[in-house]
Amino acid sequence: MNKLIVPFLTSLFLLCGCTHRPSLPENYTSESSLPIITPDYIQVTIPPNIAPLNFMVSEAEECVAEFTWPGGKQTFGEKNKVVIPEKEWKQMMEAAKGDSIRIVVYSKSEEKWTRHKAFAMYVAEEETDPYISYRLISPSYIGYEGLTINQRHVSSFEEKVVYSNELIQTEEEGQCINCHAYQNYRTDNMQFHMRQAHGGTMIVKDGTPQKINLNSKEIISAGVYPAWHPTHKLIAYSTNLTGQSFHTKLADKIEVQDTESDLILYDVAKNEVSLISAEANELETYPWWSPDGRTLYYASARMIFSDTIPRDYEAALRYEEFKYDLYSRSFDPDTRTFGPSQLVYSASEQGKSATLPRISPDGQYLLFTMGKWGCFHIWHPDADLYLTDLKNGETRLLENINSPQAESYHSWSSNGRWILLSSRRDDGNFTRLYFAYFDKQGKAHKAFELPQKDPEFYLRFLRSYNIPEFMLEPVEITPHEFAAAAKKKGVPAKFVSTSKASAR
Repeated sequence: MNKLIVPFLTSLFLLCGCTHRPSLPENYTSESSLPIITPDYIQVTIPPNIAPLNFMVSEAEECVAEFTWPGGKQTFGEKNKVVIPEKEWKQMMEAAKGDSIRIVVYSKSEEKWTRHKAFAMYVAEEETDPYISYRLISPSYIGYEGLTINQRHVSSFEEKVVYSNELIQTEEEGQCINCHAYQNYRTDNMQFHMRQAHGGTMIVKDGTPQKINLNSKEIISAGVYPAWHPTHKLIAYSTNLTGQSFHTKLADKIEVQDTESDLILYDVAKNEVSLISAEANELETYPWWSPDGRTLYYASARMIFSDTIPRDYEAALRYEEFKYDLYSRSFDPDTRTFGPSQLVYSASEQGKSATLPRISPDGQYLLFTMGKWGCFHIWHPDADLYLTDLKNGETRLLENINSPQAESYHSWSSNGRWILLSSRRDDGNFTRLYFAYFDKQGKAHKAFELPQKDPEFYLRFLRSYNIPEFMLEPVEITPHEFAAAAKKKGVPAKFVSTSKASAR
Protein backbone atom coordinates (compact mmCIF):
# COMPACT_ATOMS: atom_id res chain seq x y z
CA MET A 1 0.00 0.00 0.00
CA ASN A 2 1.18 3.51 -0.76
CA LYS A 3 2.82 4.98 2.38
CA LEU A 4 1.00 8.29 1.84
CA ILE A 5 -2.40 6.57 1.97
CA VAL A 6 -1.88 4.82 5.32
CA PRO A 7 -1.86 7.99 7.48
CA PHE A 8 -4.91 9.26 5.58
CA LEU A 9 -6.90 6.08 6.22
CA THR A 10 -5.83 6.09 9.89
CA SER A 11 -6.97 9.69 10.31
CA LEU A 12 -10.26 8.92 8.58
CA PHE A 13 -10.83 5.96 10.91
CA LEU A 14 -10.14 8.09 13.99
CA LEU A 15 -12.46 10.81 12.73
CA CYS A 16 -15.23 8.29 12.19
CA GLY A 17 -14.64 6.90 15.66
CA CYS A 18 -14.91 10.35 17.22
CA THR A 19 -18.23 11.08 15.52
CA HIS A 20 -19.82 7.68 16.28
CA ARG A 21 -23.03 7.97 18.30
CA PRO A 22 -23.98 5.10 20.60
CA SER A 23 -27.54 3.84 20.30
CA LEU A 24 -29.83 3.62 23.27
CA PRO A 25 -30.50 0.03 24.36
CA GLU A 26 -33.82 -1.43 23.25
CA ASN A 27 -34.22 -3.71 26.27
CA TYR A 28 -33.60 -2.38 29.75
CA THR A 29 -34.95 -2.23 33.29
CA SER A 30 -35.99 1.18 34.63
CA GLU A 31 -34.86 2.20 38.11
CA SER A 32 -36.11 5.06 40.26
CA SER A 33 -32.63 5.70 41.64
CA LEU A 34 -30.11 8.14 40.22
CA PRO A 35 -26.93 6.75 38.65
CA ILE A 36 -23.70 6.82 40.62
CA ILE A 37 -21.31 8.82 38.47
CA THR A 38 -17.73 10.02 38.99
CA PRO A 39 -17.23 12.93 39.39
CA ASP A 40 -20.64 13.70 40.89
CA TYR A 41 -22.22 16.19 38.49
CA ILE A 42 -25.84 15.35 39.33
CA GLN A 43 -28.15 18.37 39.82
CA VAL A 44 -25.30 20.90 39.72
CA THR A 45 -25.43 24.49 38.52
CA ILE A 46 -22.60 25.28 36.11
CA PRO A 47 -21.28 28.36 34.29
CA PRO A 48 -21.90 28.53 30.54
CA ASN A 49 -18.16 28.81 29.89
CA ILE A 50 -17.03 25.70 31.76
CA ALA A 51 -15.18 22.81 30.07
CA PRO A 52 -17.14 19.61 29.37
CA LEU A 53 -18.27 17.82 32.52
CA ASN A 54 -17.16 14.36 31.45
CA PHE A 55 -18.02 11.52 33.81
CA MET A 56 -17.94 7.75 34.22
CA VAL A 57 -20.18 5.07 35.69
CA SER A 58 -17.53 3.21 37.68
CA GLU A 59 -19.50 0.03 38.41
CA ALA A 60 -20.75 -0.42 34.83
CA GLU A 61 -19.28 -2.34 31.92
CA GLU A 62 -20.79 0.10 29.45
CA CYS A 63 -22.89 3.23 29.59
CA VAL A 64 -24.82 5.53 27.28
CA ALA A 65 -26.05 8.98 28.27
CA GLU A 66 -28.80 10.85 26.46
CA PHE A 67 -28.48 14.64 26.72
CA THR A 68 -31.52 16.81 25.97
CA TRP A 69 -31.34 20.61 25.90
CA PRO A 70 -33.41 23.42 24.35
CA GLY A 71 -33.45 22.64 20.65
CA GLY A 72 -31.24 19.58 20.75
CA LYS A 73 -30.68 15.97 21.79
CA GLN A 74 -27.62 13.71 21.54
CA THR A 75 -26.17 10.49 22.94
CA PHE A 76 -22.62 10.03 24.26
CA GLY A 77 -20.79 7.07 25.71
CA GLU A 78 -17.90 4.70 25.15
CA LYS A 79 -17.31 1.75 27.47
CA ASN A 80 -18.17 3.14 30.92
CA LYS A 81 -17.30 6.79 30.20
CA VAL A 82 -19.22 9.80 28.88
CA VAL A 83 -16.78 12.12 27.11
CA ILE A 84 -18.22 15.06 25.17
CA PRO A 85 -16.29 16.84 22.39
CA GLU A 86 -15.49 20.43 23.38
CA LYS A 87 -17.07 21.95 20.26
CA GLU A 88 -20.38 20.15 20.81
CA TRP A 89 -20.34 20.96 24.53
CA LYS A 90 -19.87 24.66 23.78
CA GLN A 91 -22.84 24.63 21.41
CA MET A 92 -24.89 22.83 24.05
CA MET A 93 -23.93 25.44 26.67
CA GLU A 94 -24.91 28.32 24.41
CA ALA A 95 -28.33 26.80 23.80
CA ALA A 96 -28.93 25.88 27.45
CA LYS A 97 -27.71 29.14 29.01
CA GLY A 98 -30.23 30.18 31.66
CA ASP A 99 -31.96 26.82 31.29
CA SER A 100 -30.93 23.22 31.90
CA ILE A 101 -29.73 19.99 30.30
CA ARG A 102 -31.64 16.78 31.04
CA ILE A 103 -29.48 13.65 31.22
CA VAL A 104 -30.60 10.03 31.27
CA VAL A 105 -27.91 7.42 31.92
CA TYR A 106 -28.18 3.80 30.78
CA SER A 107 -25.65 1.42 32.34
CA LYS A 108 -24.81 -2.19 31.52
CA SER A 109 -23.69 -4.75 34.12
CA GLU A 110 -23.68 -8.53 33.75
CA GLU A 111 -25.12 -8.22 30.24
CA LYS A 112 -28.20 -6.33 31.51
CA TRP A 113 -29.05 -2.70 30.80
CA THR A 114 -30.54 -0.35 33.39
CA ARG A 115 -32.19 2.99 32.71
CA HIS A 116 -31.57 5.31 35.68
CA LYS A 117 -33.63 8.23 36.90
CA ALA A 118 -33.02 11.40 34.88
CA PHE A 119 -31.09 14.30 36.37
CA ALA A 120 -30.29 17.85 35.31
CA MET A 121 -27.35 20.16 34.93
CA TYR A 122 -28.50 23.77 35.31
CA VAL A 123 -26.64 26.32 33.20
CA ALA A 124 -26.41 29.73 34.85
CA GLU A 125 -26.64 33.02 32.97
CA GLU A 126 -23.40 34.28 34.54
CA GLU A 127 -20.00 33.08 33.41
CA THR A 128 -17.11 32.39 35.70
CA ASP A 129 -13.71 34.05 35.24
CA PRO A 130 -11.87 32.47 32.29
CA TYR A 131 -8.78 31.34 34.22
CA ILE A 132 -7.86 29.89 37.59
CA SER A 133 -4.47 29.19 39.15
CA TYR A 134 -3.29 26.90 41.92
CA ARG A 135 -0.28 25.12 43.35
CA LEU A 136 0.19 21.42 42.67
CA ILE A 137 1.98 19.63 45.48
CA SER A 138 2.50 16.07 46.63
CA PRO A 139 0.59 15.29 49.84
CA SER A 140 3.75 15.07 51.90
CA TYR A 141 4.93 17.02 54.90
CA ILE A 142 8.40 17.68 53.48
CA GLY A 143 8.32 16.78 49.79
CA TYR A 144 8.06 19.90 47.65
CA GLU A 145 10.69 19.39 44.95
CA GLY A 146 8.11 18.91 42.21
CA LEU A 147 5.88 21.77 43.32
CA THR A 148 4.51 24.05 40.62
CA ILE A 149 2.14 26.98 40.24
CA ASN A 150 -0.19 26.20 37.35
CA GLN A 151 -2.91 28.06 35.48
CA ARG A 152 -5.94 26.48 33.82
CA HIS A 153 -8.23 27.77 31.08
CA VAL A 154 -11.68 27.12 32.53
CA SER A 155 -13.44 26.70 29.16
CA SER A 156 -11.04 24.00 27.99
CA PHE A 157 -8.59 21.52 29.48
CA GLU A 158 -5.56 23.65 28.68
CA GLU A 159 -3.18 23.85 31.64
CA LYS A 160 0.20 25.59 31.77
CA VAL A 161 2.94 25.94 34.36
CA VAL A 162 3.41 29.47 35.69
CA TYR A 163 6.54 28.59 37.67
CA SER A 164 8.25 25.41 38.84
CA ASN A 165 10.64 24.70 41.70
CA GLU A 166 12.65 22.44 39.43
CA LEU A 167 13.84 25.28 37.22
CA ILE A 168 16.54 26.48 39.61
CA GLN A 169 16.75 24.08 42.55
CA THR A 170 19.51 21.48 42.81
CA GLU A 171 20.06 18.37 44.92
CA GLU A 172 21.98 20.52 47.40
CA GLU A 173 19.66 23.54 47.33
CA GLY A 174 15.90 23.08 47.46
CA GLN A 175 13.25 25.68 46.83
CA CYS A 176 9.59 26.04 47.78
CA ILE A 177 7.14 28.44 46.15
CA ASN A 178 3.80 29.51 47.60
CA CYS A 179 1.10 32.13 47.99
CA HIS A 180 0.55 33.47 44.48
CA ALA A 181 -1.76 36.49 44.48
CA TYR A 182 -3.08 39.07 42.00
CA GLN A 183 -4.41 42.62 42.07
CA ASN A 184 -8.07 42.68 41.01
CA TYR A 185 -7.84 39.34 39.19
CA ARG A 186 -5.28 40.79 36.76
CA THR A 187 -1.81 39.34 36.28
CA ASP A 188 0.23 42.45 35.40
CA ASN A 189 0.47 43.06 39.17
CA MET A 190 1.02 39.78 41.01
CA GLN A 191 3.35 38.08 43.44
CA PHE A 192 4.52 34.76 44.88
CA HIS A 193 7.08 33.73 47.48
CA MET A 194 10.24 31.66 47.15
CA ARG A 195 11.70 30.03 50.23
CA GLN A 196 15.07 28.42 50.98
CA ALA A 197 17.47 28.59 48.01
CA HIS A 198 17.12 31.85 46.08
CA GLY A 199 14.55 32.94 48.66
CA GLY A 200 12.61 36.15 48.28
CA THR A 201 9.30 37.53 47.05
CA MET A 202 8.66 37.71 43.32
CA ILE A 203 6.84 40.98 42.68
CA VAL A 204 5.41 41.63 39.23
CA LYS A 205 4.79 45.35 38.79
CA ASP A 206 3.14 46.45 35.55
CA GLY A 207 4.21 43.23 33.88
CA THR A 208 7.86 43.25 35.01
CA PRO A 209 9.08 40.65 37.54
CA GLN A 210 11.60 41.51 40.24
CA LYS A 211 12.75 39.61 43.31
CA ILE A 212 12.38 41.62 46.52
CA ASN A 213 13.79 40.94 49.98
CA LEU A 214 11.01 42.04 52.35
CA ASN A 215 12.78 41.00 55.54
CA SER A 216 14.46 43.37 57.98
CA LYS A 217 15.45 43.45 61.64
CA GLU A 218 12.32 45.45 62.49
CA ILE A 219 9.90 42.64 61.53
CA ILE A 220 9.76 38.96 62.47
CA SER A 221 9.92 37.58 58.92
CA ALA A 222 9.45 38.46 55.30
CA GLY A 223 5.87 38.71 54.06
CA VAL A 224 3.94 35.43 54.10
CA TYR A 225 0.18 35.59 53.40
CA PRO A 226 -0.53 38.41 50.91
CA ALA A 227 -3.46 40.64 50.00
CA TRP A 228 -3.15 43.10 47.09
CA HIS A 229 -4.93 46.38 47.59
CA PRO A 230 -7.64 46.73 44.88
CA THR A 231 -6.75 50.27 43.73
CA HIS A 232 -3.25 51.10 44.98
CA LYS A 233 0.10 49.38 44.55
CA LEU A 234 0.07 48.15 48.13
CA ILE A 235 0.20 44.65 49.58
CA ALA A 236 -0.79 43.76 53.13
CA TYR A 237 1.10 40.76 54.48
CA SER A 238 1.20 38.74 57.61
CA THR A 239 4.69 37.96 58.88
CA ASN A 240 4.82 34.57 60.58
CA LEU A 241 7.13 32.29 62.54
CA THR A 242 5.59 28.94 61.68
CA GLY A 243 6.23 25.38 62.80
CA GLN A 244 4.49 22.04 62.51
CA SER A 245 3.78 19.12 64.81
CA PHE A 246 2.15 15.73 64.28
CA HIS A 247 -0.66 13.82 65.93
CA THR A 248 -0.25 10.09 66.53
CA LYS A 249 -3.97 9.32 66.90
CA LEU A 250 -6.15 12.18 65.62
CA ALA A 251 -7.54 12.20 62.09
CA ASP A 252 -6.20 15.76 61.81
CA LYS A 253 -2.69 14.30 61.31
CA ILE A 254 -0.74 17.53 61.53
CA GLU A 255 -0.80 20.97 63.12
CA VAL A 256 0.74 24.00 61.43
CA GLN A 257 1.08 26.73 64.04
CA ASP A 258 2.40 30.25 64.39
CA THR A 259 4.36 31.20 67.47
CA GLU A 260 4.53 34.82 66.32
CA SER A 261 2.69 36.73 63.60
CA ASP A 262 2.12 40.39 62.76
CA LEU A 263 0.75 42.49 59.90
CA ILE A 264 2.82 44.69 57.59
CA LEU A 265 2.14 46.94 54.59
CA TYR A 266 4.37 46.86 51.52
CA ASP A 267 4.39 49.83 49.14
CA VAL A 268 5.22 48.27 45.78
CA ALA A 269 5.93 51.57 44.04
CA LYS A 270 8.29 52.85 46.73
CA ASN A 271 9.67 49.45 47.82
CA GLU A 272 8.94 50.33 51.44
CA VAL A 273 7.65 48.26 54.38
CA SER A 274 5.79 49.51 57.43
CA LEU A 275 4.11 47.80 60.39
CA ILE A 276 0.32 47.63 60.59
CA SER A 277 0.04 45.74 63.86
CA ALA A 278 2.52 43.91 66.08
CA GLU A 279 0.79 43.25 69.37
CA ALA A 280 2.79 40.98 71.65
CA ASN A 281 0.02 38.54 72.58
CA GLU A 282 -1.88 38.55 69.29
CA LEU A 283 -1.24 36.24 66.34
CA GLU A 284 -2.52 38.33 63.42
CA THR A 285 -2.66 36.61 60.05
CA TYR A 286 -4.51 36.14 56.73
CA PRO A 287 -5.15 39.79 55.74
CA TRP A 288 -7.73 40.60 53.04
CA TRP A 289 -9.03 43.92 51.66
CA SER A 290 -12.60 44.98 51.13
CA PRO A 291 -13.46 45.65 47.44
CA ASP A 292 -13.25 49.42 47.96
CA GLY A 293 -9.84 49.11 49.64
CA ARG A 294 -10.91 51.04 52.72
CA THR A 295 -11.07 48.12 55.18
CA LEU A 296 -8.53 45.42 55.99
CA TYR A 297 -9.91 42.15 57.36
CA TYR A 298 -7.76 39.56 59.11
CA ALA A 299 -7.75 36.72 61.63
CA SER A 300 -6.14 36.94 65.04
CA ALA A 301 -5.76 34.67 68.08
CA ARG A 302 -4.82 35.82 71.55
CA MET A 303 -2.09 33.59 73.01
CA ILE A 304 0.09 34.27 76.04
CA PHE A 305 3.15 32.06 76.06
CA SER A 306 5.26 31.27 79.10
CA ASP A 307 8.94 32.18 79.34
CA THR A 308 10.05 28.82 80.70
CA ILE A 309 9.89 26.53 77.62
CA PRO A 310 10.51 27.07 73.90
CA ARG A 311 7.48 28.52 72.12
CA ASP A 312 7.32 25.88 69.41
CA TYR A 313 7.25 23.11 72.03
CA GLU A 314 4.60 24.95 74.04
CA ALA A 315 2.51 25.54 70.91
CA ALA A 316 2.53 21.82 70.17
CA LEU A 317 1.28 21.07 73.69
CA ARG A 318 -1.44 23.75 73.60
CA TYR A 319 -2.66 23.23 70.01
CA GLU A 320 -6.34 23.16 71.04
CA GLU A 321 -6.06 26.65 72.57
CA PHE A 322 -5.36 28.41 69.26
CA LYS A 323 -8.74 30.05 68.55
CA TYR A 324 -8.80 32.74 65.86
CA ASP A 325 -11.43 35.47 65.58
CA LEU A 326 -12.03 37.80 62.63
CA TYR A 327 -11.24 41.51 62.84
CA SER A 328 -11.10 44.56 60.60
CA ARG A 329 -9.32 47.92 60.51
CA SER A 330 -10.38 50.94 58.52
CA PHE A 331 -7.80 52.26 56.06
CA ASP A 332 -7.20 55.58 54.34
CA PRO A 333 -5.26 54.87 51.10
CA ASP A 334 -4.17 58.50 50.73
CA THR A 335 -2.58 58.87 54.16
CA ARG A 336 -1.72 55.15 54.59
CA THR A 337 -3.31 55.20 58.05
CA PHE A 338 -5.24 52.41 59.77
CA GLY A 339 -7.93 52.70 62.39
CA PRO A 340 -8.29 50.58 65.54
CA SER A 341 -9.17 46.91 65.25
CA GLN A 342 -12.85 46.01 65.29
CA LEU A 343 -14.21 42.55 66.10
CA VAL A 344 -16.16 41.22 63.11
CA TYR A 345 -16.87 37.65 64.16
CA SER A 346 -16.01 35.85 67.42
CA ALA A 347 -15.45 32.17 66.75
CA SER A 348 -13.63 31.69 70.07
CA GLU A 349 -16.86 32.36 72.00
CA GLN A 350 -18.19 29.20 70.36
CA GLY A 351 -15.03 27.27 71.11
CA LYS A 352 -13.96 27.44 67.46
CA SER A 353 -11.43 29.13 65.21
CA ALA A 354 -12.12 31.25 62.09
CA THR A 355 -9.60 31.98 59.32
CA LEU A 356 -9.19 33.14 55.72
CA PRO A 357 -11.72 36.01 55.53
CA ARG A 358 -12.75 36.76 51.94
CA ILE A 359 -15.15 39.57 51.00
CA SER A 360 -17.52 39.21 48.04
CA PRO A 361 -16.97 41.72 45.20
CA ASP A 362 -20.19 43.58 46.12
CA GLY A 363 -18.92 43.97 49.70
CA GLN A 364 -21.97 42.27 51.25
CA TYR A 365 -20.68 38.85 52.25
CA LEU A 366 -17.76 37.60 54.32
CA LEU A 367 -16.75 34.03 53.47
CA PHE A 368 -14.43 32.20 55.86
CA THR A 369 -13.30 28.80 57.11
CA MET A 370 -14.08 27.65 60.65
CA GLY A 371 -12.91 24.62 62.58
CA LYS A 372 -12.31 23.49 66.14
CA TRP A 373 -8.91 25.17 66.49
CA GLY A 374 -5.85 26.44 64.67
CA CYS A 375 -5.11 28.48 61.57
CA PHE A 376 -4.26 25.77 59.02
CA HIS A 377 -7.59 24.12 58.41
CA ILE A 378 -6.56 22.18 55.33
CA TRP A 379 -5.48 19.40 57.71
CA HIS A 380 -8.70 19.46 59.76
CA PRO A 381 -11.62 17.27 58.57
CA ASP A 382 -14.07 19.29 60.69
CA ALA A 383 -13.30 22.55 58.83
CA ASP A 384 -16.25 24.04 56.91
CA LEU A 385 -17.09 27.24 55.06
CA TYR A 386 -19.28 29.86 56.76
CA LEU A 387 -20.86 33.06 55.48
CA THR A 388 -21.55 36.33 57.27
CA ASP A 389 -23.99 38.84 55.76
CA LEU A 390 -22.24 42.13 56.58
CA LYS A 391 -25.52 44.05 56.14
CA ASN A 392 -27.36 42.29 58.97
CA GLY A 393 -24.50 40.53 60.78
CA GLU A 394 -26.03 37.07 60.42
CA THR A 395 -23.59 34.16 60.12
CA ARG A 396 -24.49 30.70 58.84
CA LEU A 397 -22.93 27.45 57.72
CA LEU A 398 -22.75 27.73 53.94
CA GLU A 399 -25.20 25.14 52.64
CA ASN A 400 -24.56 22.78 49.69
CA ILE A 401 -20.81 23.35 49.73
CA ASN A 402 -19.44 21.57 52.78
CA SER A 403 -18.62 17.89 53.27
CA PRO A 404 -17.43 15.56 56.08
CA GLN A 405 -13.85 16.35 55.03
CA ALA A 406 -11.86 19.59 55.11
CA GLU A 407 -12.98 22.65 53.18
CA SER A 408 -10.23 25.22 53.41
CA TYR A 409 -8.96 27.81 50.93
CA HIS A 410 -11.60 29.68 48.89
CA SER A 411 -12.00 32.65 46.55
CA TRP A 412 -14.75 34.66 44.84
CA SER A 413 -15.09 35.15 41.10
CA SER A 414 -14.87 38.76 39.95
CA ASN A 415 -18.67 38.94 39.43
CA GLY A 416 -19.39 37.36 42.82
CA ARG A 417 -21.51 34.55 41.35
CA TRP A 418 -18.98 31.72 41.75
CA ILE A 419 -16.96 30.37 44.63
CA LEU A 420 -13.80 28.32 44.07
CA LEU A 421 -12.77 26.16 47.02
CA SER A 422 -10.34 23.42 47.94
CA SER A 423 -11.80 20.29 49.51
CA ARG A 424 -10.66 16.82 50.58
CA ARG A 425 -14.10 15.24 50.15
CA ASP A 426 -12.90 12.77 47.52
CA ASP A 427 -10.79 10.60 49.82
CA GLY A 428 -9.67 12.68 52.80
CA ASN A 429 -6.07 12.86 51.60
CA PHE A 430 -5.88 14.77 48.31
CA THR A 431 -7.15 18.32 48.01
CA ARG A 432 -9.22 18.93 44.87
CA LEU A 433 -10.90 22.04 43.46
CA TYR A 434 -14.65 22.64 43.43
CA PHE A 435 -16.85 25.38 41.97
CA ALA A 436 -20.15 26.46 43.49
CA TYR A 437 -22.75 28.87 42.14
CA PHE A 438 -23.71 31.69 44.53
CA ASP A 439 -26.99 33.25 43.43
CA LYS A 440 -28.34 36.78 43.88
CA GLN A 441 -30.38 35.69 46.92
CA GLY A 442 -27.20 34.70 48.76
CA LYS A 443 -27.74 30.95 48.35
CA ALA A 444 -24.93 28.58 47.42
CA HIS A 445 -25.67 25.69 45.08
CA LYS A 446 -24.19 22.18 45.01
CA ALA A 447 -20.44 22.25 44.46
CA PHE A 448 -18.92 20.42 41.48
CA GLU A 449 -15.37 19.28 40.82
CA LEU A 450 -13.05 20.98 38.33
CA PRO A 451 -13.69 18.95 35.15
CA GLN A 452 -10.96 16.96 33.44
CA LYS A 453 -10.92 15.44 29.95
CA ASP A 454 -10.60 11.91 31.34
CA PRO A 455 -13.14 11.15 34.09
CA GLU A 456 -10.56 8.82 35.71
CA PHE A 457 -8.03 11.64 36.09
CA TYR A 458 -8.47 12.19 39.83
CA LEU A 459 -8.28 8.47 40.61
CA ARG A 460 -4.64 8.36 39.52
CA PHE A 461 -3.43 11.96 39.98
CA LEU A 462 -1.35 11.88 43.18
CA ARG A 463 -0.95 15.60 43.81
CA SER A 464 -3.04 18.11 45.74
CA TYR A 465 -4.44 21.43 44.53
CA ASN A 466 -3.62 24.36 46.79
CA ILE A 467 -4.48 28.08 46.96
CA PRO A 468 -7.05 28.30 44.14
CA GLU A 469 -7.50 31.79 42.70
CA PHE A 470 -9.70 33.21 39.94
CA MET A 471 -8.06 35.22 37.13
CA LEU A 472 -9.43 37.41 34.35
CA GLU A 473 -6.37 36.74 32.18
CA PRO A 474 -3.46 34.30 32.04
CA VAL A 475 0.04 34.97 33.33
CA GLU A 476 2.06 35.85 30.23
CA ILE A 477 5.51 35.86 31.87
CA THR A 478 7.17 32.54 31.08
CA PRO A 479 8.49 30.16 33.75
CA HIS A 480 12.04 30.73 32.50
CA GLU A 481 11.66 34.52 32.76
CA PHE A 482 10.59 34.03 36.38
CA ALA A 483 13.54 31.70 36.93
CA ALA A 484 15.98 34.27 35.56
CA ALA A 485 14.61 36.88 37.97
CA ALA A 486 14.67 34.38 40.84
CA LYS A 487 18.40 33.73 40.41
CA LYS A 488 19.21 37.37 41.01
CA LYS A 489 19.82 38.80 44.46
CA GLY A 490 16.68 40.18 46.02
CA VAL A 491 16.38 43.96 46.15
CA PRO A 492 16.05 44.88 49.84
CA ALA A 493 12.89 46.72 50.80
CA LYS A 494 13.31 49.69 53.11
CA PHE A 495 11.60 49.62 56.48
CA VAL A 496 10.20 53.11 57.01
CA SER A 497 7.88 53.25 60.02
CA THR A 498 4.97 51.79 61.85
CA SER A 499 1.68 52.51 60.09
CA LYS A 500 -0.59 54.77 62.12
CA ALA A 501 -2.81 52.01 63.49
CA SER A 502 -4.38 52.23 66.89
CA ALA A 503 -3.91 49.33 69.29
CA ARG A 504 -6.80 47.06 70.19
